[in-house]
Order: sequence, then C-alpha cells, then structure tokens
Amino acid sequence: MNYDEIIKRLHALADSTAVEGMARFGISSTNTLGVSIPNLRQLARPIGRDHHLAQQLWDSGLHEGRILAAFVDDPAQVTDEQMERWVKDFDSWDVCDQVCSSLFDRTPMTYGKAAEWSGRPEEFVKRAGFALMAALAWHDKKAADSAFEPFFALIEREAADERNYVKKAVNWALRQMGKRSPYLNQRAIETARTLQTMNSRAARWIAADALRELTRK
Repeated sequence: MNYDEIIKRLHALADSTAVEGMARFGISSTNTLGVSIPNLRQLARPIGRDHHLAQQLWDSGLHEGRILAAFVDDPAQVTDEQMERWVKDFDSWDVCDQVCSSLFDRTPMTYGKAAEWSGRPEEFVKRAGFALMAALAWHDKKAADSAFEPFFALIEREAADERNYVKKAVNWALRQMGKRSPYLNQRAIETARTLQTMNSRAARWIAADALRELTRK
C-alpha cells in the first residue's frame, strides 16, 4: 500500500462526529479526521515497518497520518534530527503519547531525550519527556532500576508546572515507574511525599493522585 492509497483509506474512515468527541477530550481538531486508534493499528498491520512512508505520513500534516507514521516507522532508522523535528510538531497530547510510546521509546536516544525534553519550555515537548519516562518504565523490560533513578529528580524539578498536559504527564511517569518494581515503588512514594510539601497546587495534585495508586494494597 503506497502513500496515496493510505491517505485515501484515512479519508474513507473519516468520522466528523468522532472529531467532535475527541475535541471534548482535549484532542486537537486541526487536520483531524476522526479515525480511531484501533482502525489505525489495523491499517498499520499489513504495512509493517516502512521508514520512508512514515516520513511521508508525518509530512502530510494529518493528525491520524502522524499517529500512523509512529506505528509504521522503523525505530532503528530514527535519527536524533527526526526526533527533534517531530517533537516540535506535536500539537495534541494523543499524538505526543502515541509517538513516544510506539516509536521514540524504542530508539537508542530515548533516555537522553526523556531527560532533555523534560526541561524544555514548550508544553508538548516537555510532556514528551515525561511520556517517554512512562513508556520506558512500561516497555523497557531489560532496563535496571538504576536507569530510572535520575528521572525522580526531574519529576521534582518540574512538578510545579501548572500546565495541564505537563502535570498529567509528570504524574503518569511517576506512577508508571512506581509500578515497575518494589524498589522503584518506594522511590516513587518518597518522591510523591516530597511533592506534597511543595508550595504548588500542581505538585500536590501529582502527589495525591500518584499515592492513591502506589500505596494501594
């Protein structure tokens, strides 16, 4: 299936009612067709890995085209330059999270990008940093607990960011790391206790929500 055929398939699957529903969940309606994630995954399955096609789909500017690009790209061919170019295009939390958890977290640069992006000022770039932390905790089964240790300090540093898409990603990263192992659970709880003492509503919200999950017996 070539690029033109895929674009036609995406438009055939378009659902304007779904776009309205997505907007209620904070998903950008710009260049959005309303194609569901299950339909995008079904479309990606016969394509397999195709790095060139992924670049074409990203450059289409279509919301769903960019998510599909993450599903079909080859992590082994993703470059630092590509990651920087794509992250600057993030304009919706779902594109950010799908790209980070379906593609970027499988690249050799991912731990470094998680740390770097967590300190960037742009809302969706910063979210991407913490989305990578969450995705790594979920997917990188071979990583030692020590690989995640530096992320706790970054969570403390950025927890006061009041922007909704940032604080929710910080919370996601903290919870996901805390579910990975008994040691990281304890470290996540300790970090959440620290956040509770901060003079920040965002930090205290992150702490309370994380502790509800991490201390559940």
